[in-house]
Amino acid sequence: MNANVKHKSDIEIAQNAKMLPIIKIAEQVGLTEDDIELYGKYKAKLSSETINKLQTKQSGKIILVTAINPTPAGEGKSTVTVGLGDALHKLHKKVMIALREPSLGPTMGIKGGATGGGYAQVLPMEDINLHFTGDFHAITTANNALAALIDNHLQQGNELRIDQRRIVWKRAVDLNDRALRKVIVGLGGPLQGVPREDGFDITVASEIMAVLCLATDLRDLKRRLGNMVIAYNIEKEPVTVGDLGVEGALALLLKEAIKPNLVQTIEHTPALVHGGPFANIAHGCNSVIATTTASKLADYVVTEAGFGADLGAEKFLNIKARAAGFKPEAVVIVATIRALKMHGGISKNELGKENVNALVNGFENLRKHAETINSFGLPFVVAINKFVSDTEQEIKTLLELCEKHQFPVELTEVWEKGGEGGLALAKSVLQVLEKNEANFSPLYPLSDSIEEKITTIVQTVYGGKNVEFSTKAKKQIADFEAFGWGNLPICIAKTQYSLTDDPGKLGRPTDFTVTVRELKPSIGAGFIVALTGDVMTMPGLPKAPAALKMDVDENGKAIGLF
Repeated sequence: MNANVKHKSDIEIAQNAKMLPIIKIAEQVGLTEDDIELYGKYKAKLSSETINKLQTKQSGKIILVTAINPTPAGEGKSTVTVGLGDALHKLHKKVMIALREPSLGPTMGIKGGATGGGYAQVLPMEDINLHFTGDFHAITTANNALAALIDNHLQQGNELRIDQRRIVWKRAVDLNDRALRKVIVGLGGPLQGVPREDGFDITVASEIMAVLCLATDLRDLKRRLGNMVIAYNIEKEPVTVGDLGVEGALALLLKEAIKPNLVQTIEHTPALVHGGPFANIAHGCNSVIATTTASKLADYVVTEAGFGADLGAEKFLNIKARAAGFKPEAVVIVATIRALKMHGGISKNELGKENVNALVNGFENLRKHAETINSFGLPFVVAINKFVSDTEQEIKTLLELCEKHQFPVELTEVWEKGGEGGLALAKSVLQVLEKNEANFSPLYPLSDSIEEKITTIVQTVYGGKNVEFSTKAKKQIADFEAFGWGNLPICIAKTQYSLTDDPGKLGRPTDFTVTVRELKPSIGAGFIVALTGDVMTMPGLPKAPAALKMDVDENGKAIGLF
């Protein structure tokens, strides 16, 4: 890594990059100015008319980028996604990247943004990591409009006989704000509403986010919104948005947000950045509309799913691909030597020292994720995201381990070199695609029972032995199946750091049991959420949040944004 690159931050690299007008990027994939709606000079939304007219076009090949379980050492999945797209672009392939939008919660908290890093970034980085085109604000507004309409229904006589103790719809804000996890609303007397317990989720955990990301068009969006369960009545029967009669109003608030956003990378590769559910508490993928539209505009689509293959990739393959009706052709599994050493048992402050034994032990985490991708019938390539601290012996060892297990593998240096640093990976992916070995199918049929589907995920994807269901979860399973929800896919909410439901168990644990504490119906999104461990839908801020380093100069230029 040369010294000039080493000392530049992501934001400095992004601010020094030369962007093309977004109309020039649109032209690369055959779009005209009439096909896009401009949000300034460098951002645009694709119009509904454009998306509709593309439906009859042949679809390109979808490449999914996933990773090992994340660690504080970093993996760089978004960076590799962008770098691979740039590398395919360098090889003169017609390619588009499809990413999620970042949430302000982790941006101003601890995790950071989601635009890649170094010389493999999507631009304008500042805008995308902050308010972008307002999609998250629209989702937040729709979420809170529904909350207000529910409380107004209670105030105006409660015709639906909603049990105010069993309202499951929460309010939302796109920030980490632990003080809002549990609140009391309606205090102050009869004119101020009906007093009740309430709470806030972070916007990316709102079911409306999942609904928007899985909807195929406005009509489907409205149908899904109407199916969302908001409460139970005094007979303990579900009450939906459709019962309240406000799905049209919510869809109206989301009519612009449903359109995917067109941006570019530093190397001017077209990218659609749209939607952003978390993979540990939702399905963790960018929108179906963005991915399918990209596949109509390009021969190759490089997309990603949040966290490791046990979360984002599993949900991409069992939920998103099934709902959207497409079949991915290949997978890239991102790993770093630093992260594998942490999975092998050493602490973050020891990562600078060579430790081949820890690397060998940590390799088991990568091996499990490779087995998971194989279980879906998909070929893969391992991408080693190279760090300056990696030693020659460590690199040699990891390459030999991959060769021993017959894993196609390539070193990538896209953070430092952009697309140039991903050419070997791009060529390997193209070879995999040419072999046409994909035989994709989801892991379970929807006809399996809720318990069977959860058990399949735990045993096949996590490598666990058993699943335990709390008394509450068992009761909910019986209720959900009685309500006709038994044939939906499962979205397990679980820690991202471990294959188990215990974030402290790194590497590849065996002989463990996962406990499902409760279930949550996301009927609009089209799945059942199974909550494990202590995963929360409203994160908190760390002791020293990233916001402390952020500022803006007198010219409006962002400072300290990564």
